[in-house]
Amino acid sequence: MGFNQGELVSGHTRTLFCSGQTAMNSDGEPEHFGDIAAQLASSVENVEAVLAEAGMSLANVVRLNVYTTDVDQLFEHYGILAARLGAAGVAPATTMLGVTRLAIPGQLVELEATAVD
Repeated sequence: MGFNQGELVSGHTRTLFCSGQTAMNSDGEPEHFGDIAAQLASSVENVEAVLAEAGMSLANVVRLNVYTTDVDQLFEHYGILAARLGAAGVAPATTMLGVTRLAIPGQLVELEATAVD
């Protein structure tokens, strides 16, 4: 599936625990209602924005939790996430969980990352 079964981190100086990122714009409004592919892409962009604020990138991600209200539908579009991680040269330890709903109605996917440098 394109992820490592474990990530051993030693000698790092900083660890960033990112809150769950969904398809929200800079004004805090949800985007792409009903479009899981667009929500996934937007969620990755929002993770990247949080990482950038800490001087990191997807290359620093060692753990990624993926929450979705529709696992089967997300798998159809998982290549969006896999391509971004692959381009960054990482395959973080990953867990995908199907959930009943996310905090914001209409959101279909949420990404929670841990990064180190």
